[in-house]
Amino acid sequence: MKLNKPSRINGRVPVLSAQEAVNYIPDEATLCILGAGGGILEATTLITALADKYKTTQSPRDLSIISPTGLGDRADRGISPLAQEGLVKWALCGHWGQSPRISELAEQNKIAAYNYPQGVLTQTLRASAAHQPGILSDIGIGTFVDPRQQGGKLNDVTKEDLIKLVEIDNKEYLYYKAIAPNVAFIRATTCDSEGYASFEDEVMYLDALVIAQAVHNNGGIVMMQVQKMVKKATLHPKSVRIPGYLVDIVVVDADQTQLYGGAPVNRFISGDFTLDDSTQLTLPLNQRKLVARRALFEMRKGAVGNVGVGIADGIGLVAREEGCADDFVLTVETGPVGGITSQGVAFGANVNTRAILDMTSQFDFYHGGGLDVCYLSFAEVDQHGNVGVHKFNGKIMGTGGFIDISATSQKIIFCGTLTAGSLKTEITDGKLNILQEGRVKKFVSELPEITFSGKIALERGLDVRYITERAVFTLKQDGLHLIEIAPGVDLQRDILDKMDFSPVISPDLKLMDTRLFTDSTMGFTLPDATH
Repeated sequence: MKLNKPSRINGRVPVLSAQEAVNYIPDEATLCILGAGGGILEATTLITALADKYKTTQSPRDLSIISPTGLGDRADRGISPLAQEGLVKWALCGHWGQSPRISELAEQNKIAAYNYPQGVLTQTLRASAAHQPGILSDIGIGTFVDPRQQGGKLNDVTKEDLIKLVEIDNKEYLYYKAIAPNVAFIRATTCDSEGYASFEDEVMYLDALVIAQAVHNNGGIVMMQVQKMVKKATLHPKSVRIPGYLVDIVVVDADQTQLYGGAPVNRFISGDFTLDDSTQLTLPLNQRKLVARRALFEMRKGAVGNVGVGIADGIGLVAREEGCADDFVLTVETGPVGGITSQGVAFGANVNTRAILDMTSQFDFYHGGGLDVCYLSFAEVDQHGNVGVHKFNGKIMGTGGFIDISATSQKIIFCGTLTAGSLKTEITDGKLNILQEGRVKKFVSELPEITFSGKIALERGLDVRYITERAVFTLKQDGLHLIEIAPGVDLQRDILDKMDFSPVISPDLKLMDTRLFTDSTMGFTLPDATH
């Protein structure tokens, strides 16, 4: 449906308060919201105004929400304020866990809930902008988004099929339906009086342009929050990421900050300043560093990799310590290329980034097999090598870019601890000591839902490893093979008894490299790509 929108006067974009802007959102609108975790590119003022209006007026009602990237703080920010019964009836997200209040509505069967892989979702928005019905992709085959499994549906009240299995030239693909949004919340740093916008203080671009194009071309209304406005045609054309004709309303928030709760702008993560190589950034010697170190052993010179949020995100810092960070390139799915990977909810707010791509293009590269290696965290692993991250312990987390990344990377390194829940370890005298065992086994017999398919990975000839603080496994046709154990642990007591299935014990089982367990640098040199 074509929405009412305020008129331009002499070409000037309408500038409204957030409260005035959200009055243009009708019942049953499809709202697409830009943003990533930690406040990255989040139009917080608009989200807050919409949430407050609904609390007061019970309007607008029955919105459908599209959120390609997980925005929020894993608590009450992001799109959590919109988690009000009656305000939202349907949601399609790439990631859910950063805004857990919305996840709770889905878990309670109070809204219809879908999960597309993050990269697929942003590509369907691009398709929507071009008035294409959807996209074909082999990303997601054999996982819970495959219609032979859950079809991306996250609860019992979600009925409509958005994903179909098709065959072209004897090859299977998934057809992902493109949903046309008609309201957008996006954010930039600066815009001129006609709405041309630049992102100079932002961490990245995400898919801001794709979202704006999709909403505009479907007769919708694009609302953009900015920190400041300037005179017409005073922005450098190469700095403009959003052309003014896509923007219908501008909301100025002079207090807009780059991330939650920090300084207005950190010039290191905006890319204006760089950290000198002499700046000390080291991780303490603990199980996280141990896993990151062992993961680094899988890297090769000249490789292009991806690193995901979680226990693996220290690999960049470990490489910096070892002096080999310039021998490969790590990327983040949201767009950053190179640099020092950030950690925590504002994942992707990197320092010393070499380039920043729009998110949709980054995923195009991933889907086409451009990654030599990826480092992803796992929640659970089963005896077939399947991995689960999108839903566990009854909680909906969503996939983020996990499926997109793991589907085609030539080498896939899953990182985590063998158990979870109050696990405490220490590294002393070159050994791993387990002070308190985790309450939860993470290596289980069967996964109820699959985020990564071991079977499909083997069919595609991918090299898959599972690295924990005490054991390293590799995936073969007959299941997981245990190939390394940490010095100081007992094979039966500390590994096999803490798994719900028995892995194949490699005849070449060996101790993990002793250099991993030292407080000093390892003296590690990356092997060439041929090794």
